Amino acid sequence: MVRIAPSEVAVASVSGFREVHRIGSKYTKSPWYEAIVPSPDPILFSMSDARKHTARRKLFAHGFSAAALRKNWETVVSQKAEAAIANIRREAEHGTTDVLKWFVLMATDVIAHLSFGQSLEMLETGEKSQYVQALETALFSDSLRAELPWFHAMMRHWPVKRIRDMVHSSDGYILEYGKKAIAAARGQEGGRTNLFANMLAEVDEKDGSSLTDSDIQWEAMGLIIAGSDTTAITLTYLIWAVLKRPDLQKRLEAEISAMEGLVTDAQLEKLPLLNATVDETLRLYGAAPGSLPRTVPFGGARLDGLFLPGGTTVSTQAFTLHRDPSIFEDPESFAVERFMDKATLSEYQKTAFSPFGAGARTCLGVHLAMMELRRGAALFFKQCTGARLSEGMTDEMMKMENRFLIAPIGHRCEITLQ
Repeated sequence: MVRIAPSEVAVASVSGFREVHRIGSKYTKSPWYEAIVPSPDPILFSMSDARKHTARRKLFAHGFSAAALRKNWETVVSQKAEAAIANIRREAEHGTTDVLKWFVLMATDVIAHLSFGQSLEMLETGEKSQYVQALETALFSDSLRAELPWFHAMMRHWPVKRIRDMVHSSDGYILEYGKKAIAAARGQEGGRTNLFANMLAEVDEKDGSSLTDSDIQWEAMGLIIAGSDTTAITLTYLIWAVLKRPDLQKRLEAEISAMEGLVTDAQLEKLPLLNATVDETLRLYGAAPGSLPRTVPFGGARLDGLFLPGGTTVSTQAFTLHRDPSIFEDPESFAVERFMDKATLSEYQKTAFSPFGAGARTCLGVHLAMMELRRGAALFFKQCTGARLSEGMTDEMMKMENRFLIAPIGHRCEITLQ
């Protein structure tokens, strides 16, 4: 445990992690989460009130379950993944292609389709839509507001229109586009539907005000942010890590090529090498490995034998736990064998392995992310057999920069099939 600010402590023990994040824990999300999301009312991502969070999560739970995703959205995920890999193959056969670019467009198109009932068609255009560009600007602005509120307040009055527009980027276009999510949820989009439709049906039976139009607008924005770059970055690191290991690449290509006919996600979930590769990628390159701040309950609490006053912020990190040599042997090496038989993992390792968080706050989209990771990787190693990193790619370019979500410092990962 390390004190990293006047009222914040970083916790790097499995016992501390388990206590902070266990279901029923009194440690709540810190005010930082609400500061980074400018919604009038907290959304699922930012809610600190445990009772409200439980009620809201119940509305999302069924739609994001593995069974519901396979029934309602697996076809969409497959189509988007096939389009992304087709674009990657087409470009790589004639030179080089940036897999990060195509995976970002793929993952964003998937979550947008689920949120709005229609695709943003970025895989067709090869470019980010105006909505996604506005979201990225808003996220940067909101991060500034959370970390440097005084500087963000000053920017509102700067005589440069571009800067003022950035400060107000969450308004206007983003919320206007959010109306598409409302229309699809209420069956007003020519038969198109989205994830919110079933939620409204459940809510309306009890309390029609439990999920307002404003809630849908802001939750849709939250889903796009949470479900786009995250999956794309992890999938990119997976491709990079495997292509650096030709023997592993050949084994993966062989395992996947042995499957015939229409392959379902349920079948992909049973491939031992593919899933071990996904898990090892999540251990070393999960998209959100940094601090998850929580607030110590009123009256204070003991954590690992030390007393922390109420209101103190405690932060845990998957990055630290996943690289602890007392938990994972030779932790800096990319060794898929450690996940080939999960029955051999100790309870200590199972607790520490937390790429999607833990407890009641485990990432809502874990099953969607895993479906995209499996499908994207399987299609890549089936359709792009023999791919290799381009000559210009270096390990330095793939080092991680961390701004809550990680990204390769070079912001690209180029491969070739020539």
